[in-house]
Amino acid sequence: MRKIERVKVLEGYRLELAFDDGFVGTVDFSDLSGKGVFALWRDRFAFESVRIGLSGELVWGDQIDLCPDALYLKATGKKPEDVFTALRREPSHA
Repeated sequence: MRKIERVKVLEGYRLELAFDDGFVGTVDFSDLSGKGVFALWRDRFAFESVRIGLSGELVWGDQIDLCPDALYLKATGKKPEDVFTALRREPSHA
């Protein structure tokens, strides 16, 4: 499981994320802003109040938390099976 170690708010609804494996990447959240629970982000100050939770996830108060593994996949462009080796299919032998 990846953990976020540093977060930096960028222009728009983008965040620069630094992960525990040394990877640093940017994630754009503009497609979520204003929708459902993310209506909170209509207030720019609320979006900028992001912090890192105890498990390395992104947290906005007690209303929103985002999984660091999902954010890692989004930031790196990798597929789940690239990161989580247990998801790789084993060849079946008849």
